[in-house]
Amino acid sequence: MKTRDRILAAALELFNQQGERNVTTNHIAAHLEMSPGNLYYHFKNKQEIIFELFLSYEATVDNNLNVPEDRQLTIEDKLNYLQKVFQGLWEYRFIHRDMEHLLMGEERLHARYREFFRRCQKKTEAIYQGLHDANIINIEQRDLEGLALNTWIVVTSWFSFLQCNLLSNSEQSITLDMLKGGIYQIFQLERPYLTDQYREKVEAMQEAFIPKPDWLSS
Repeated sequence: MKTRDRILAAALELFNQQGERNVTTNHIAAHLEMSPGNLYYHFKNKQEIIFELFLSYEATVDNNLNVPEDRQLTIEDKLNYLQKVFQGLWEYRFIHRDMEHLLMGEERLHARYREFFRRCQKKTEAIYQGLHDANIINIEQRDLEGLALNTWIVVTSWFSFLQCNLLSNSEQSITLDMLKGGIYQIFQLERPYLTDQYREKVEAMQEAFIPKPDWLSS
């Protein structure tokens, strides 16, 4: 692995584990057993590292939200989209764990994120349009746009919800199972629009693959 890639991988690991605010470039260099000067040869500051990690996350999400052009969507596609989105959220969890701090501190990143949001919104709308065309959901255009936005809000704010409502002390941490509870909530958003033909299948999928976690209602 190239040194630049090793720095990014180490930074991602440390940011996810400890929080971006608690990790400096010196911490990253020490973790890799390299000199700070060697790290600065590849990245002049921590903001550059964060920006590169965001670009990687952005590419992952873009790839995961593509709609096939040669066939209609299926209910399996629906679940697959959700699982991939939340897996990416987990792998780059430091981004959404402290989103406001990251964006307010770097205008270049903030501008990039706004473009990313608009693109994700359109791609999510395209997914729901595909589900509508496949007769899995029945939804008007105005509601489709609102559902796409609400889905994005749940995805991007789920970490904040968990941190504010489910962690009772600083020693606890969010787990992947907790994070995937957000998938259940997105299924909930979509339920009013399910067609009779697919309602039973989709609701069975919701319960069988992503059951409502006990901690969500306790």
